[in-house]
Amino acid sequence: MRRCRPPRYRGRRTAPDRGQCLRRDPPAVGTVDLRRRGIGFRSLHEALDTTTPGGRLVFHVFAALAEFIRELIVDGTHEGLTAARARGQRLGRPPAMSDEQVRQARALLTRPDESVSSIARLLGVSRTTLYKYLPEVGAKS
Repeated sequence: MRRCRPPRYRGRRTAPDRGQCLRRDPPAVGTVDLRRRGIGFRSLHEALDTTTPGGRLVFHVFAALAEFIRELIVDGTHEGLTAARARGQRLGRPPAMSDEQVRQARALLTRPDESVSSIARLLGVSRTTLYKYLPEVGAKS
């Protein structure tokens, strides 16, 4: 949105390429505030000019359509997540360590010659992951 910010003086028009601001975040352009400050918005490729009544109408129609489409996408995403949960699917990133790996790491930590780095390397995880799954290790050091 920073690229589409209007200049700080009256009578100026901002002209982003191909309505890029409209597609990203239409309400953020804020035509009411721009109009009050004497600033117009003109798209070079869509023949959209907010300094005219027709241009403001088209701009607001585009903004309303963009908002409607965004809400449809959000609703569809929420419905999909709800359906996946209902099917019992596990959502999100899989755990980095299995219960067996956690047990193995705890057993290896009882040996005085094993370091956290060597255990992490052996299990194929980072030291940070090991500390996350075994908080008692971090408390000891």
